[in-house]
Amino acid sequence: MRIVSGKYKGRAINPPRNLRARPTTDFAKENLFNVLGNLVDFEECDVLDLFAGTGSISYEFASRGARSVTSVEINSVHYNFIRQTAAQLGIGNLYPVKANVFLYLKSCPKQFDIIFSDAPYDLEGSEQVVKLVLEGDLLRPGGILIFEHSKKMDFSAYPEFWQLRSYGSVQFSFFKKL
Repeated sequence: MRIVSGKYKGRAINPPRNLRARPTTDFAKENLFNVLGNLVDFEECDVLDLFAGTGSISYEFASRGARSVTSVEINSVHYNFIRQTAAQLGIGNLYPVKANVFLYLKSCPKQFDIIFSDAPYDLEGSEQVVKLVLEGDLLRPGGILIFEHSKKMDFSAYPEFWQLRSYGSVQFSFFKKL
């Protein structure tokens, strides 16, 4: 796993083998950020990364100059890895939070420009993230929610659904705050 672009471009991230996360593939990550790069100015974005896992997406946003990146992860080993890696890389705009994503979304006091969610594909009820974000008013006007998921899910009926992007077995559903 590596950071694709920005200040920390090319830096390898080597999580210990005991991390059970399924990081977004470099191919899918690179394409996701190409799409986002045409839509937003990263330096003006506050980002929320849900189910952060290894922190791969968080590091990418931070590397591209996001104003702030909040990484939410419940697993202590993953949370500590994100915290330690951010410190080793000298990333000052990344803020790890050890919390249950669903509880965090229900009590989150701020809004974000971009929210990225990569729940485990087999996590029952993971689609509730979309509802909690959109109904909880967690996106600023014009904000974007990206929900990574398997091909089994379909969010096209949501009024805020904007587009679907597929990269191999990875699917990204995009939602835009109206």
